Amino acid sequence: MKIDISKVKFDDKGLIPAIVQDARTDAVLMLAYMNGESLARTVETGYTWFWSRSRQELWNKGATSGNVQKVQSIAYDCDGDTLLVKVEQKGNACHLGNYSCFSFPLWNAAEGKNLPTKTLPGILTELYEVIQNKKINGGEKSYTRYLFMSGQDKILKKVGEEAAETIIASKNNSSEEVIYEMSDLWYHCLVLLAYHNITPGEMLEELGGRRSKENNSKY
Repeated sequence: MKIDISKVKFDDKGLIPAIVQDARTDAVLMLAYMNGESLARTVETGYTWFWSRSRQELWNKGATSGNVQKVQSIAYDCDGDTLLVKVEQKGNACHLGNYSCFSFPLWNAAEGKNLPTKTLPGILTELYEVIQNKKINGGEKSYTRYLFMSGQDKILKKVGEEAAETIIASKNNSSEEVIYEMSDLWYHCLVLLAYHNITPGEMLEELGGRRSKENNSKY
């Protein structure tokens, strides 16, 4: 497949920055660089290819780790000097094991302020990123790190316990208890997703697909 790149402006080294975004959650995953050849391979194969400035060679994202990026669309900005690549991310985008490379908070205007509530997909994605970060960088007192170190059986046990506590809260007809216990359940479910390197976006896509089938059903 041939594309018109006449309006794409490569720098004096023949490179252009490519911002990679999760097409399902809109989370920004990473920033890498493309040259003409890697852009052509990306379009040809349907998976991201970049140019490594340190190794001076082409690289196919996820070829070794399995965390591939299936490309959904590529756009360029108004100046033509930056690409936006929307992908379906399998597993984690960051080589440190995080869902996104941008997992290290520097400043947040919302801290201590009553700003608009975030969307559900945004909250789940943000919490998932924190969980993935704790999985790798959590200290000795990190509960999340403890769960991953304990293994799948421990995580599954906690999912079961929190599900049971949510049931009890519901039987008690206590909205506050249901909110509290279900929050714990959702957190442990996200830990289980992270254990399997499944992103919240993949789960939301499955739910969206079911909704689409429901809308198309005669029932």
